[in-house]
Amino acid sequence: MTRRNLLFTGVAAAAGAQSAGERILDLHQHSPYSGRTDDEMVAHQERMGIFKSVLLPAGARYGLAAGAGGNDICYALVKKYPQKFVFFANEGPSPDETKAVIEKYLKLGAIGIGEQKFPVDSDSTHVHLVAQIARDHKVPVLLHFEHNTYNIAFQRFYRILEKYPTVNFIGHAQTFWGNIDKDLSQEVLYPRTKVTPGGITDVYLRNYENMYADMSAGSGLNAMLRDEEHARGFLERHQNKLIYGSDCSDPVGHGDRCSGSKQIETIRRLSPHPSVTRKIFWENGVRVLGLRG
Repeated sequence: MTRRNLLFTGVAAAAGAQSAGERILDLHQHSPYSGRTDDEMVAHQERMGIFKSVLLPAGARYGLAAGAGGNDICYALVKKYPQKFVFFANEGPSPDETKAVIEKYLKLGAIGIGEQKFPVDSDSTHVHLVAQIARDHKVPVLLHFEHNTYNIAFQRFYRILEKYPTVNFIGHAQTFWGNIDKDLSQEVLYPRTKVTPGGITDVYLRNYENMYADMSAGSGLNAMLRDEEHARGFLERHQNKLIYGSDCSDPVGHGDRCSGSKQIETIRRLSPHPSVTRKIFWENGVRVLGLRG
């Protein structure tokens, strides 16, 4: 398929979704991403039928493992495509740069902080600082939880949730989604077994008004597919806390290579009611990010 045909197909898919009254907000994209170019990312999002996407930058010191672009790249894309994209601000743990960099891009129009994907404890001084910035600027924070790697000790994150009740935190990645299972062995990043209800993630979503979930990537998709009976109940139970995201780096935007499009299909199939689907695809994200509906 040529790039021209890919773009045309993407526009048609997006138009079809909109004509049916369905808008999709994608909470989680990067550009560039694993070698995918900006143009390929734009076509990818159109092919999936995304109405608006959130671009998440890397931090300057650590970056993101897949080579995602930084704050300046995301800002430039939003300036180029203001109807298609919004962006977050981001920076890693640095005594001289974290606050200055994040606040610089918040003042330039960033609507959140993240993806926070750095080798710190989930209740570290750095996470406290980020939460304070978010509180002061009234924006959400998106965090990547990965056992012994990023935002470590997920079981202690309740301390942040309790200390900053006015800040909305959005959880993402392997350890966040694995912990829908009460019996999870924390070293297992992509569990395949049936879910034992009552895991840490379920508790956080239930007990803390400021905890939300980013459904992106293979981890979010796996959480739905590993136990579809549990997933149906999970979608209904947390319908006001779940936000669709893709976080896929493929250039095509459809089929088995694209976890984002597969998650769209999965949510549509497992959602208990069209009203729940609308919340996950659009309404929850618009509310948490402070966007106009």
